[in-house]
Amino acid sequence: MPVLAVTKERRAGETRVAVTPDAAKKLIALGFDVVIETGAGVSASAPDTDYLAAGAKVFPTATEALKDADVVLKVRGPADEEISSLKPGAIVVGLFNPYQDRPLVDALTAHGATVFAMELVPRITRAQVMDALSSQANLAGYRAVIEAAEVYGRALPMMMTAAGTIAAAKVFVMGAGVAGLQAIATARRLGAVVTATDVRPAAKEQVESLGAKFVAVEDEEFKAAETAAGYAKEMSPEYQAKQAALVAEHIKKQDIVVTTALIPGRPAPKLVSAEHVASMKPGSVLVDLAVEAGGNVAGVRLGEIFEIGGVKIVGIPNLAGRIAADSSALYARNLTAFVGLLVKDGQLAPDYDDEILKAALVARGGAVVHPALRAP
Repeated sequence: MPVLAVTKERRAGETRVAVTPDAAKKLIALGFDVVIETGAGVSASAPDTDYLAAGAKVFPTATEALKDADVVLKVRGPADEEISSLKPGAIVVGLFNPYQDRPLVDALTAHGATVFAMELVPRITRAQVMDALSSQANLAGYRAVIEAAEVYGRALPMMMTAAGTIAAAKVFVMGAGVAGLQAIATARRLGAVVTATDVRPAAKEQVESLGAKFVAVEDEEFKAAETAAGYAKEMSPEYQAKQAALVAEHIKKQDIVVTTALIPGRPAPKLVSAEHVASMKPGSVLVDLAVEAGGNVAGVRLGEIFEIGGVKIVGIPNLAGRIAADSSALYARNLTAFVGLLVKDGQLAPDYDDEILKAALVARGGAVVHPALRAP
């Protein structure tokens, strides 16, 4: 019976867990002996007793949990002490940020681990249930609006009272991918007047379907600004200048701006300049979901909320981790579906020619094998 291990997340501020008790039951049904490091799920409202009730074993240290593990599931990359505890050839799966965190990839590769990055799961129909980027972005988009409402300090919906009327807040969402669309939906549910922008033509219909107004320079470049995989392309300097001019006029009227633009493997594009920030009204709020990739907002500070000219800029990382129970539940389902591809009849038997496994495979046999990550 293959052993599957889950350890505590050791990266600062990470509250999620890779496997919930419900997911542990499903993994046991797949044929795994599931072992959990004690306390691994506490910050995600999953105590050890729930794992024991699900049929998992709880070990007191990461070293003990990992020593016999054939498969290790993580949210973020394992710490050095965890890597040194892996047995040779162990399969490690998680959100490893392989383009930016090359030292982690190299450390796992040098140890002989087989490494799968959930960020690299292809966006195809049969892999939808494994799309961890989308499941986490969805919750991050929701949480971004909640954080904005907290910092804003005023009501979001229009309120008509005997003492007078409070105008609805104006919310502008920049980037209408999974996170952006959820931010739009959440802001609308809270009663705000919502506008949004994106460089992908398909986003216009999605934005309008949620009751928001679409804002973009709709020229020929805009009409071709989406990759076959559904990601936004990086736009030309000329387009960016035109879009910036439009945004400059629009943003100065907004109360809350949420930025969500990310390009896989690239630094986050700058969408909001210092001049844009300076043009906003005192009391306005910017929430930057791309802060961990350098940020969409000029001057954003990782892990900080600060004020400049009366405008508050929110650079809280890992917003999905601020609702750890729900984000862990969704991520655990993503992982459980992915791990199902690694087993057959209760035994480890990964088919490395499977299109999903092939796309997500980063390293195997002591070498980095992903085409985009191999040395030229």
